[in-house]
Amino acid sequence: MTLLTAKPDVLRVLEESKVVAVIGFHRDPGKAAHYVPEYLDRQGYTIVPVNPALAARGESFFGRAAVATLAELTESVDVVEVFRRSDKVHEHLADILAMQPPPKVVWMQQDIRDDEVAAKLTAAGIDVIQDRCMLADHRMWM
Repeated sequence: MTLLTAKPDVLRVLEESKVVAVIGFHRDPGKAAHYVPEYLDRQGYTIVPVNPALAARGESFFGRAAVATLAELTESVDVVEVFRRSDKVHEHLADILAMQPPPKVVWMQQDIRDDEVAAKLTAAGIDVIQDRCMLADHRMWM
């Protein structure tokens, strides 16, 4: 697929996506890895928190139990949203590529970018958005 950067492409993802798995979800409401998914939940998206520590404690957010890894998901996901440092994104590549069905999009939040991972994802037919804030784009265009 492709690396998405144009407004119409990003807008299409925001409009068509319903289920978002959030890698690196954080329990602290003051962190972007919490308040961005919380905002998306309020906008009608289904949010699945992905964080091994929260899953081990059996924590739930927005009516959904946290899972430790993408492999634990029992439903298809439209977007995998990544809240991990750029140098950690590659650690999730195999899990993303193993998802069945694969996500339509991998969205790396603002200041998060890994061009090598993006190239491998697009070669596998998954669209990629890098270094953009899903909340900011939603507020600006929806």
